Amino acid sequence: MDTAAAAQLSHAPSGTQWTIRSGGQEAVIVEVGGGIRAFTADGRDIVSGFAEHERAVGSAGQVLAPWPNRIRDGQYAFGGEHLQLPLTEPERHNAIHGLVNWSRWHRVESGPDHVTVEYDLPPQPGYPWALALRTTWRVGPDGLRADHTATNLAATPCPFGFSVHPYLLVPGVKLAEVRLQVPARNRLLVDGRLLPIGAARVAGTEFDFTEPRRIGSLVLDTAFGDVIRDDDGGSAVTLGSANDTGDGRGPVRLWADAAFGWWQIFSSDTLSGDRYRRALAVEPMTCPPDAFRSGRDLIVLEPGASWQGSWGVSVGA
Repeated sequence: MDTAAAAQLSHAPSGTQWTIRSGGQEAVIVEVGGGIRAFTADGRDIVSGFAEHERAVGSAGQVLAPWPNRIRDGQYAFGGEHLQLPLTEPERHNAIHGLVNWSRWHRVESGPDHVTVEYDLPPQPGYPWALALRTTWRVGPDGLRADHTATNLAATPCPFGFSVHPYLLVPGVKLAEVRLQVPARNRLLVDGRLLPIGAARVAGTEFDFTEPRRIGSLVLDTAFGDVIRDDDGGSAVTLGSANDTGDGRGPVRLWADAAFGWWQIFSSDTLSGDRYRRALAVEPMTCPPDAFRSGRDLIVLEPGASWQGSWGVSVGA
């Protein structure tokens, strides 16, 4: 994208747009939130994002740090301090999706097929630590790839969790007809505020997607754990259809490396208009909801230490 076009789009709600291409694949990365607005393969939408004149509806494509999902009442204790975060989901009295998804990230390096963006999170009430966040987005023969790094710039250890929030489509297939596979043995049970109150095995239930199965009318806003990992420690969620042919139109596979041990799956039932049950949010998470309170799989970054994680989307066989 040339300088004039970038300047024009910088007035969009999502800020400057950076388009990266390779072969028949194209992705659009945005300044606000440092996330992904669109990803297409051979002209077909694979990531259901949002238009240039829109905000990231339903957290589409956003980077979620320094925690994913929800924190009950926005309250937690760490390092002997009791801390209060802003209630960014006021209707449920929760703090949701971290502190960087509406911030302006800046480009530090780019080429035709990649762009690297960074954001320095300042210490603030509720999260008194400084973090340096960096993402390299890339498209290539294997599809879309994102490599993330977070570094603790503070003088004391800090709690940390991470996720991303892409919505996936199988071109030409309605959500009810999508065959979903989630490599996980259990799911979290939640209360009316979508906060965990327990866990249950998925085997033999309508939430068992360890083998590909049609979504149908099932409503999903579900965290899956006890992940079945591949030999390299990673795992992958797959979306397909009954007539997948391996011709580049499906299946759609979102993989995540060993840094991620949870999957949140959301069937878009609370979104309105044409976004209602249009696409499936597939979110690789390092920890479950409310991890700042429970401590479950919570990452503690020592001063100067970094966390790294990668994920990506591939299409076809």
